[in-house]
Amino acid sequence: MLYTVKEVSILSKVTIKTLHHYHKLGLLLPAEISDAGYRLYGTKELERLQQIRFYRELDFSLEQVKELLTETPERLSILSEQEQLLQERQDRLESILQTLRRSIHYTKEGLAMEPQDLFNGFGSAEEWEDALAEQNQHLKEQYEVDLLEGEPVDVSSMNEQAREAAAFMSAIANALITGIKHDDERVQLSIRNHLQFMNEQGHTFSAADFAGQTKFFLRDEFHLRMLEEQQTGLAYYLHAAAEAYAEV
Repeated sequence: MLYTVKEVSILSKVTIKTLHHYHKLGLLLPAEISDAGYRLYGTKELERLQQIRFYRELDFSLEQVKELLTETPERLSILSEQEQLLQERQDRLESILQTLRRSIHYTKEGLAMEPQDLFNGFGSAEEWEDALAEQNQHLKEQYEVDLLEGEPVDVSSMNEQAREAAAFMSAIANALITGIKHDDERVQLSIRNHLQFMNEQGHTFSAADFAGQTKFFLRDEFHLRMLEEQQTGLAYYLHAAAEAYAEV
């Protein structure tokens, strides 16, 4: 069965103007054109339009959609990939929705959420690349190290690590502000838990490695400024605490 542009527009909820634009781009060609000049679409064209709509729902540009459909013509493969991408989108939105609901609850109760809980669910691969861009540029120029080289950004893992890091640095900064000594058991416990988390994330991070990293922070202007802007003296306090932990 063949469908006119108007019928396809009604079925797909895509405007006639958009369908004409897809034709012009070579993204969605009609099955045939009638003697009267009408564009007619069959089942395969409707399936392709469905795939286009899935990709557009995922915010792919028309150029990207065209490339993806050209490179992967097999329908089941495309649908399986789109299912995975949409599932990731759904999981992210569900996480953001939970954060919104918690924010509403805390606001109604007149309470403040923990800083590391304010942004649960946010962050895409592109946002993480943007967030790391300045630090990555500094490391490439000064040390020829590229944070973004290799595997694509794992958004879920990066979000989890960011939450843990924020909580850890907040605890260390609070210890400094309240006058707790750098070798106090509470500070040392925070470091132990932080290193345990890092190792569970696959980073193979020893106490000596951590002490060495905090020493690097003191020497490197970019990272020193980043820590000192969070709390004056934090970089030095963190290094002292890390060295005390490594000596145990």
